[in-house]
Amino acid sequence: MRDLAAELARLHTEHLYRTRAVADSPQGAEIVVDGARYLSFCSNDYLGLANHPQVVAALKEGADKYGAGSGASHLVTGHQRPHHELEAALAAFTHRPRALLFSTGYMANLGTMAALAGRGDRIFEDRLNHASLLDAGLLSGARLQRYPHSDTAKLQQLLSETAERHSLIVSDGVFSMDGDLAPLPQLAEVAQRSEAWLMVDDAHGLGVLGATGRGTLEHFGLDLQAVPILMGTLGKAFGSFGAFVAGDEDLIEYLIQRARPYIYTTALPPAVAHATLASLRLVEAEGWRRDHLRTLIARFRHGAGQLGANLMPSETPIQPLVVGDAQTALSMSAALRTRGIYVTAIRPPTVPAGTARLRITLSADHSEAQVDQLLSALETLL
Repeated sequence: MRDLAAELARLHTEHLYRTRAVADSPQGAEIVVDGARYLSFCSNDYLGLANHPQVVAALKEGADKYGAGSGASHLVTGHQRPHHELEAALAAFTHRPRALLFSTGYMANLGTMAALAGRGDRIFEDRLNHASLLDAGLLSGARLQRYPHSDTAKLQQLLSETAERHSLIVSDGVFSMDGDLAPLPQLAEVAQRSEAWLMVDDAHGLGVLGATGRGTLEHFGLDLQAVPILMGTLGKAFGSFGAFVAGDEDLIEYLIQRARPYIYTTALPPAVAHATLASLRLVEAEGWRRDHLRTLIARFRHGAGQLGANLMPSETPIQPLVVGDAQTALSMSAALRTRGIYVTAIRPPTVPAGTARLRITLSADHSEAQVDQLLSALETLL
C-alpha cells in the first residue's frame, strides 16, 4: 500500500502542504478568517457581487419559491424555471443562440471536451491551461498535445502534422495564475486554417473584460464563427456559483445528449440560478464597476513598479507577484497577515517549480485607499 503519511510529511518538508482557513464572513474587500479581520486580496469576486444586497435578496427569494435543492438532474425533474431563464439570459449576454448550465466549471470542461473529442481525435492545449482543461483532455480518450504558452506558430506546426480525424484547440481566455490574455485572434486564425474547433474557457474574463463585460472575446472583437465554443463560470465576476457553455443550437443540443457530467449530475440549486439572474443584470447595468476596477489595477501596477516588485505582465484583476520558492511565498503571505492583509501563496504544482507567487487579486469592492494600504504593506517586504 502507498504510504500516505510519508507523502504528507514530504509535502510539509517541501513547503507544499496546503491548509484550509475558515472564513466567518461573506466575501468582500474585508473578510474575517479564523476570527481575525483582514483586507482580502485573493478572491475571484472581481466585481464585488458575491455579497451584493440585490443578489442576496434574489437568492432568498429563489429559495422561498423553489426550495434549497433541485432534487434531480436536468433531464429528470431538476431543470426548473430559473435554470431555463438563466440559460436564455446567458445566451443573450454572450450573443449566442443558446447556453447550457453546468454545476461547476470543472464539469463543464470535462463534459464538453469528452463529448466533442475521443479516441481517434486530437486535442491541443496551451501548456498553462487550467487543471480542469488538462484533466478533460486526458480523460477524453483523445490524443492530447500541449503547445508552449501562447505559441501559435508551434500550434500551427503541430496541427499540420496531425493525422487524427478531428482536432479541438482549447485555451483559457485569461490565464488564472498569470493574469495574461491568450492570443485569441491568432488562435482563431489557426483553427479556421486547420478546420479545427476552438474552445475558450473565459472564467476570468467574463464580466471583467470588454466594453460591456462580455469578456475576452468582446475585448478582441471575436464572434461565434471565430470561437464556436465558449465556457464561462458564474462563481467569479458574477459572484454566485456554477458554469455554462454557450454556442450554436447544434452544439448545445449535442451536449444535452452526450455530456455525461451534465446528464448524470443533480442540477444547480434553482435559487442560485435565480440569484445569478440578478447578478447578470448588475454586470450589464453597472459598468462603473469595470471602470473602477481598471483604475485600481493601474494604481496597483504603478505603485508596485515603484517598489521594484516582480509583477507579471497582466492588465487584469489577477496581479501575480513572483517570489520564486515556496518557502519565501509562504513567509511573505504570513508577514502580510501580520499587517492585516490576506493574500494566499500559490505554489507548485499549481504553478511551475521556481515560480511560487503571491496571487494578488483586485475587486471593484476595493477602494484606492485599500490598494495603497496593500502597497504600503508590500513595501516593508520587498
